[in-house]
Amino acid sequence: MSERAPVALTFLGAAGTVTGSRFLLERGDRRLLVDCGLYQGERQWRRKNWDPFPATPETIDGVVLTHCHLDHCGYIPVLVRDGYRGSIWMTEGTAALTAIVLRDSGNLQERDAALAHASGWSHHDPPLPLYTVADAERAIGRFEAVPFDVDVDLSEEFGIRLVRAGHVLGSASVLARVGESRVLFSGDLGRTQHPVLRSRGEPPSARTVVIESTYGDREHVDPVRSHAAFADAVRRTIRRGGVVLVPAFAVDRTELVLHALSTMIREGQIPPVPVYVDSPMALAALDVYGRAEVAGELRPGSSSLVDLPSLHAARTPEESKALNSTAQPCVIVSASGMASGGRVVHHLRHLLPDRRNCVVLTGYQAAGTRGRMLHDGARELKMMGRYVPVRAEVVEDEEFSVHADAGELVGWVKQMREPPDVVYVVHGELHASTALADRIRDEVGCVAVVPRLGERVLVD
Repeated sequence: MSERAPVALTFLGAAGTVTGSRFLLERGDRRLLVDCGLYQGERQWRRKNWDPFPATPETIDGVVLTHCHLDHCGYIPVLVRDGYRGSIWMTEGTAALTAIVLRDSGNLQERDAALAHASGWSHHDPPLPLYTVADAERAIGRFEAVPFDVDVDLSEEFGIRLVRAGHVLGSASVLARVGESRVLFSGDLGRTQHPVLRSRGEPPSARTVVIESTYGDREHVDPVRSHAAFADAVRRTIRRGGVVLVPAFAVDRTELVLHALSTMIREGQIPPVPVYVDSPMALAALDVYGRAEVAGELRPGSSSLVDLPSLHAARTPEESKALNSTAQPCVIVSASGMASGGRVVHHLRHLLPDRRNCVVLTGYQAAGTRGRMLHDGARELKMMGRYVPVRAEVVEDEEFSVHADAGELVGWVKQMREPPDVVYVVHGELHASTALADRIRDEVGCVAVVPRLGERVLVD
């Protein structure tokens, strides 16, 4: 290959939206894909999951994952099914959690298609899953785990280094080497101090940086994460004999909610109410976090991750359904975090019409999700083809968010020993990405751009 062959970066996802992260690096006929996520949220974005992948899968040489969340890894089974033949590189923690996430996603895809067919509310005949559990298993067979902070040559053309991102267990920023060029992808960045994980690492320098902007236009209110609103909601709901429903992502968010509840009970902020985890995926992820705690991957000096004598697991569909008619006040933690699918939808359907109950939203709610609708004050929600009234109390506790806020994102760029030449701001709603780009331009003094979906740029 000519030494003068340019390096190009194409934004195949997470441009103009906070979902569907996919970034393609190319030099000549060699290609490296960083993240391969599903689009979630509004229908206009979800429909893109069914579009042909913009790069022919068999022409991609390597795939690198920043972390396990579905909007960063959830399209991999389709890529492998449609012809990708290479390895999928990630940290050990990400490999363990992504396997859980993809198996669950394949199962949900199959189940939702079957339910749509049985119920007759799909526009497709027959409704088909985007991918199956078998597709997910084939993708998992391609995983290759690499350690943090080690330079790894993937081929003669490509190399990577994974640096702690402090967002969820195993999450990493990716420094990609393409020939002589270096591009740093932030992935989803955690806050400067995570409640239970080791803090994010110092970012390596690169002339080109791609940074997320989920919270690019706001600052977190309470850095100490007191969760006072959550504790107040639990106390109120118990007094009126209701149920507290906490939609929570199965990976990391469930662990943080259980950790917070453990602290609240230990410190006497709430009574020792029964707590149910209703998500097989969350229970599997909790086991991975437990192993990480033993292995020293969690923050040194933190209290035990979960200490709830009244903790119960709802593993079967029957155990899940029984929670909808519980006779005593309790807390139910169930996936998904934005109420876009999973068992939490069934709980919402049964619990929202009763004023005694309470729903606690625990972080960012993407546009088009049921969580965002509740956040925006919806009076009715449509679930499984029917509308139900929203009479239950809705409370927000954004201090569960482990996304870096605007100041922490800018601070991460400023940590680089040499400032970048250009920063591309992605993975955020347009107003958030634009606000962060303006701030980086003013405070760092480099070029800051919000790229368009499908835009291709050259990399120095």
